[in-house]
Amino acid sequence: MKLPKHVALTSVALAGALALTACGSDDNSADGGSGSSSDSGSSVSGTLNGEGSSAQKNAIDEAIASFGSANPDATVNYNATGSGDGVKNFNAGQVDFAGSDSALKSEAVDGVVETDAAKERCGGNEAWNLPLVAGPIAVAYNLPGVDNLILTPEVVGKIFLGDIKTWNDKAIADLNPDATLPSTAISVFFRSDESGTTENFQKYLAGSAADTWTEEPSKVWPGKAGEGRSKSDGVSQGVKSTEGGITYVEWSYARDNDLGVAQIDNGAGAVELTGESAGKALTAAEVTGTGNDLKLQLDYATKEAGTYPIVLVTYEIVCSKGLDAEKTTLIKSFLKHFASSETQTSLQEIGYAPLPSAISDKVNTAIDAIS
Repeated sequence: MKLPKHVALTSVALAGALALTACGSDDNSADGGSGSSSDSGSSVSGTLNGEGSSAQKNAIDEAIASFGSANPDATVNYNATGSGDGVKNFNAGQVDFAGSDSALKSEAVDGVVETDAAKERCGGNEAWNLPLVAGPIAVAYNLPGVDNLILTPEVVGKIFLGDIKTWNDKAIADLNPDATLPSTAISVFFRSDESGTTENFQKYLAGSAADTWTEEPSKVWPGKAGEGRSKSDGVSQGVKSTEGGITYVEWSYARDNDLGVAQIDNGAGAVELTGESAGKALTAAEVTGTGNDLKLQLDYATKEAGTYPIVLVTYEIVCSKGLDAEKTTLIKSFLKHFASSETQTSLQEIGYAPLPSAISDKVNTAIDAIS
């Protein structure tokens, strides 16, 4: 049954998500998260433009709406074109911040070193990766009559490579002895645009099923099986309209489109995707960036019981310095609002997990340091 967009998670998921929030981000802004300027305590004004990740679209739309209610003279625009375009246009100076499901890369990709390009865009100052949205990636499917589907990383990899072609294939049937699996052909849908969700999904497969998935993770989908669709809306709609369809997509999109969501068995038993199970993956994340650059490393191969392993983090990529004073005040105020415990708690109702305190505290410190 579909959950309306603003209806709370099930009691189990909600309890887990609230447990994270209870020890979660302290709101360090002067207005307790209302979105007012942390320097003056007054409402802010101006226009802020961002672009990038579609994975975070539902989350950032929620944050923008509540920020606008507290700051009627401020406008925040966000264009969900995908992480790749967001980073490119941020580095080109066309937007004030980028949303990306992958941190800026310090090695050359197609002749471009993203960290160097971002530093040049920021007037010789570093750009920081600030994790603001934690979005579980669902393996979402459309298979009438099959409500509980269990998959392993190896089987997921073979499905998306096109090696497993029908839903009653023995590899799937062995994992689901109580299910009546049809002989329906499997229709794979993948992101045709450059996507951080694509890269994170491949990181999961490479980390947990290395013998099956040998491709180097990137924002570009490498497989030849299936059909490409643009953005999260595109792959979700593709599966929704195709019996036998399957895709990788953010949990919020799977929920909004009434899609089935597979349980994942990484080796310690099948785990249902909930706020609680996704949150367990986040608590184990390691900060690998330096200073206020908060790039994270997730353990995709975890076998911790009850942990849903396919989770992505969306970063807001911002200049540490280099914007004019008015724009700096506005971006700090919006980011403070986005990181506040009130906003993070609200995101759990639409398919996201609040940031753990160890991460949110570092995010607030970094926002304070933007100048």
